Amino acid sequence: MNGGKGMQADKKILAVEADEDCRTSLLPALSSRYTVLEAEDGDQALKLLEDQGGDFALVLANATRTSPDGQPFPERLKTDPRFASLPVVAISPEAGEEEEMAALSHGADGFIPKPCRTELALCRVAAVMRLCESVALAKQARYDDIADVYSKSYFYQRVRDILVRNPATSYDILCSDIEDFKLINDTIGIVAGDRLLRQVGKLHASLLGDHGICGRLSADRFACLIEHREDYSDEMFTQSTARIKSGFGNRNVVLKYGIYRVEDREVPVEQMCDRALLAVQSIKGQYGKHFAFYDDKLRDTLLHRQAITDGMERALASGQFEVYLQPKFRIADGSLSGAEALVRWNHPEWGLQPPSEFIPLFERNGFITRLDQYVWEQACSLMRRWDLMGFPHIDVSVNVSRTDIRDMDMARVLGGLVERYGLDPSRLHLEITESACKDSADQLVETLHRLRKMGFVIEMDDFGSGYSSLNMLTEMPLDVLKLDMKFIQTEVANPSGDSILGFIVSLARWMELSVVAEGVETREQLERLQADGCDYAQGYFLARPMPVKALEELLASPPGCER
Repeated sequence: MNGGKGMQADKKILAVEADEDCRTSLLPALSSRYTVLEAEDGDQALKLLEDQGGDFALVLANATRTSPDGQPFPERLKTDPRFASLPVVAISPEAGEEEEMAALSHGADGFIPKPCRTELALCRVAAVMRLCESVALAKQARYDDIADVYSKSYFYQRVRDILVRNPATSYDILCSDIEDFKLINDTIGIVAGDRLLRQVGKLHASLLGDHGICGRLSADRFACLIEHREDYSDEMFTQSTARIKSGFGNRNVVLKYGIYRVEDREVPVEQMCDRALLAVQSIKGQYGKHFAFYDDKLRDTLLHRQAITDGMERALASGQFEVYLQPKFRIADGSLSGAEALVRWNHPEWGLQPPSEFIPLFERNGFITRLDQYVWEQACSLMRRWDLMGFPHIDVSVNVSRTDIRDMDMARVLGGLVERYGLDPSRLHLEITESACKDSADQLVETLHRLRKMGFVIEMDDFGSGYSSLNMLTEMPLDVLKLDMKFIQTEVANPSGDSILGFIVSLARWMELSVVAEGVETREQLERLQADGCDYAQGYFLARPMPVKALEELLASPPGCER
């Protein structure tokens, strides 16, 4: 029976096994206010509920009718988890306390006895709806609708209450974050992503048991309050993650945890969670690290990193990044043959910052491509300027990261630069680190071949720092090997007959590669490099990285300076 339109016609009522009196009096009255659907028996009612996705405001059921197994329909409905939250009003042909108690004990939320005035029945139906809607709203405010754990606001409230009520108990705040959740969500789809969040919520709830509570803060971030413990271990967290993986085809789902020990209970709960999340952030992307503790040192480090990130765009726009140049000398005669372009951040508050302070962070957040292009252009501009000043032609080496090769058309960008400044590409040396070469991706090899064909000189930086360097020499299009500083220090410490330095130099000669030794710090190292046939050297013994003006003074000095 479909009802007419009324002011609440968007709300639907399902009438199950209504008798003749109900059909002739109550249902028409309800139809004037709501949309009413009718089912002849319990099976048909469940089918309607499934078809409509449970989208009913109330179920009106005959209190005396039962299914073949003797189960009243209200009880049958309440035991089905799909529809257990639907409010049910039972209609009984008799009035009395026993009948009402029986209906309520079988799952009904309200009771209408007969004979009953229609207006009174309508009021009872409306009252049950309002009550259940209020309960649903309260639950919605308390629980996250996806993960089925506490909502953020209610979690904060519960933590505050628990800390106040239990002053003698020590607690920890644990926050978790799913590594690369956005990528996982994009790959498996939003529906499966929500299922993953529910699994994480269930996992936390099961691990906590009666010893803590859990809430979802945002997206894939969860927070737990748990009684303090001293025995946190990687194994504890990897075992829990394994349970998540098994439900998603062993997809590489990795959870990172941050732990904040609650010592000062005056700290706002929101700030406690922020501190635990800072600990999570400190280990994101680090293989094998599953949890970290918050402390003030970590806080200062992460806040400094955030300040670097916040200021990088402004620093680039205002010229705070300065190019420093480390001279490269020909070992045979000590003449200046080139320089490596390095970058320093001359921060208005922190002063001159070395690359170790910001380069690793820029490599992670992708800003390195912008900074590299800035350094490349500065290097080309300087070479052009030196040419106009009549200085001897020298080459300049610049760094190229994996991100540059992956995210830009290197040939177009670099080709455009040397053309704009009227330079031969061979004067711009491109340094690729050995770790970048180790990936040997097709895109990397193809890009380097193309650049080398255009005339650029390709250098492998940090050679000797890895384990597969010799294999790489045959795979990569190279012109120069730059020997790693630690490799130089180790090899020079060995007797000449036991060293592989001479072998590598001989191999480079056979492959028509030049050899540059970086990190030369003593005369002994320089003499050993000369004895083994190394071509060029750079390092603190010869010259430290210097501002542009200082290098220009070197260029203006007579060649072959004694060292």
